Amino acid sequence: MSTNKLVKSNSRKATKYRGVECLNCGQPLDLSDVYCPYCSQLNSTKQLSFKDFFGEFINSIVSYDSRLRYTVKDLLFRPGTITYNYVTGRRLRYANPFRFFLSVSIIYFILNGLISTFIPSETPVNFNKSNDSVVTYSYGEDTYDLEGQKITEDANKAISADSIDPASVAVENDTTEKELDYISEKDLDTLSAGERITRRIILYNDFYKKHEVNDASTALKSLNHENTWFNRWLYQKTDVIDRIKNNPIKFANYLAAKIPFFLFFFTPFFALFFWLLYSRKRYSYIEHMIFIFHIFSFLFLAMLLCLLPDLLIGEDVLMGITLMLIGPFYFYKALRNFYKQGRFVTLIKFVFLNIIFWCSASIAAILFFAITAAVY
Repeated sequence: MSTNKLVKSNSRKATKYRGVECLNCGQPLDLSDVYCPYCSQLNSTKQLSFKDFFGEFINSIVSYDSRLRYTVKDLLFRPGTITYNYVTGRRLRYANPFRFFLSVSIIYFILNGLISTFIPSETPVNFNKSNDSVVTYSYGEDTYDLEGQKITEDANKAISADSIDPASVAVENDTTEKELDYISEKDLDTLSAGERITRRIILYNDFYKKHEVNDASTALKSLNHENTWFNRWLYQKTDVIDRIKNNPIKFANYLAAKIPFFLFFFTPFFALFFWLLYSRKRYSYIEHMIFIFHIFSFLFLAMLLCLLPDLLIGEDVLMGITLMLIGPFYFYKALRNFYKQGRFVTLIKFVFLNIIFWCSASIAAILFFAITAAVY
């Protein structure tokens, strides 16, 4: 009865909305049952309102109940202990490590993106208007048009076309045309696989810049190249480098949005080294993964807490301290508290795991960057 007094009358948990049968699994219920003892669904017959729906949405993302409070508190102030409690069976009080990691990392990038969008940078933006009413703006040392595309030196030269000698352009175009015609399909087939792909990329990029043909089939026909799916795909990616160079901020945001998923798929690989290094411990491979997810969750949670103070300060001071000092110390303490080994042994393994992490993460990041750019 005392619990019901704390429940608002319009809440879905109120007694007046409870039924005698679970709407999800059909389990018989008493009016005193707030949740179904069989499937754990809330015992409520109330129709969903916008507030109820939004509340369930938030709850599904971050386990919005007492588990969130315990998870955040222990994750921030008890490094390694939260993992130890979780793997030894005390799991009900904590949010799922995998889901919590994805939630906090995605929330961090969303808020960071909103701040970058709505908070003006300290770098001055100067708007310019030329005599022919073309509006551009300067951001640092670069110049952009109103669509956010970087204006290159070639574009600036095009504006002052009167200073260019038409004869020299004709000669240059004629030379380029001959070079393009020279690299035929038959010539490419004589090269090695790696060199053949490289030459195709250069050839297709030059052709695209010169003729601005967007349709891959048309371009391949003009070059007398086979109209295969690989050639079409390769030609469609010729403008990726230019798009990244002309609008690096857009690509950086595109790349950053996928970092949580990169870390999510990188963690199983990194966990192999924990599994080998702590092979004498009783922990399973999946429990090492949980430990790593808790470490990554702490970093994103700490960076999330640094966003607003650093915004008020105007410099990424707290973020730098977190990544350079607090993060490594937290990792060391987590190793000590979870694996229960001495300081000297833990320190040696701490250094080794850091070296492994940065080497493997660098290789994986290069592959991740290349794959992301390929599908951009």
